[in-house]
Amino acid sequence: MASVIACGGFSAVCGSSLATAATMSRVAMPSMRRFGYADSLAAGSIAAGGTLGILIPPSVILIIYGLLTESDIGKLFIAGVVPGIIGLLFYLAAVQVAVWRNPELAPPATEAEPLTRRDALGVFALVVLFAIIMVGIYGGFFTPTEAAGIGAGAALPLSALFGRLGWRALGEAIGESTRATAMIFALIIGADIFTNFVNFAGLPDALSDFVSDLNVSPWLVILAIVGVYILLGCVLESLSMILLTVPVFYPLVTGLDFGSGLLADPELVLIWFAIVVVVVTEISLITPPVGLNVFVLRSVLEDVSLTTIFRGVTPFWIADIFRLALLVGVPWISLWLVVAMG
Repeated sequence: MASVIACGGFSAVCGSSLATAATMSRVAMPSMRRFGYADSLAAGSIAAGGTLGILIPPSVILIIYGLLTESDIGKLFIAGVVPGIIGLLFYLAAVQVAVWRNPELAPPATEAEPLTRRDALGVFALVVLFAIIMVGIYGGFFTPTEAAGIGAGAALPLSALFGRLGWRALGEAIGESTRATAMIFALIIGADIFTNFVNFAGLPDALSDFVSDLNVSPWLVILAIVGVYILLGCVLESLSMILLTVPVFYPLVTGLDFGSGLLADPELVLIWFAIVVVVVTEISLITPPVGLNVFVLRSVLEDVSLTTIFRGVTPFWIADIFRLALLVGVPWISLWLVVAMG
């Protein structure tokens, strides 16, 4: 449970599921092994907890969604807070149920290492970094896009202060960031070309007319889209799935008539749909056969098999399905904080 909560906390600073899973596997896995936890539960909790990185703000996926749909990224971040907390609570419940069914997965700890002053300072530094990013975004001091630079700038002296930053580590960080940035921009440029092609071809209008001719409930359309995303999540990487599908689906969703209430506002519909899409994408990160978080853990934990990790994420995958159903059926959960903050 502590590992899942730590994943949620790190996600709030990192914004990336893969980075969260890779980092926490090095931090939390040795401790759980030392206390006799089963590899399946230990690896599964990290793989699932890492998925929170794309929902709890600041989220890279929500920024990309905002760029694709020209939505307010600040509002998307606000909308991700409550679903992220609910996901965290559902994961804690999944751990409790799994251990209740099989106590051998997590034997009681007989001793614990005391928290050192250095550990406490490290946690405090992480909280300070999170506060800088969140207060800056919601206080209007800088935009969510600028928050990336502010966060990196604040992390640099903190890493140096704790003796974790040498010239070699700095060079590796810059190189990895350059490669990731180049990859993301290449994907976004390709997605923009694809979006223009889709619009010129008239696919969104044709799809909207097709749905209108069917004369079905808008909720049935949403369920069909969610089903498509779950199937695509079995074979596609999360970022590719977002870039390829959102330009096609979001015009259709904003054109649906949900009647009165919060979903009568097309902007709120787009925000709610963003949260649903991100949660489905989270599920894809731990869904076989292409669960990227699972493969990230496998690359770090070379002595743990893919079968073991996939078996460990099963309770969390089931919890995610329940959370998805809750967020689809009750849009108010995702939107009330956005409305309350104006």
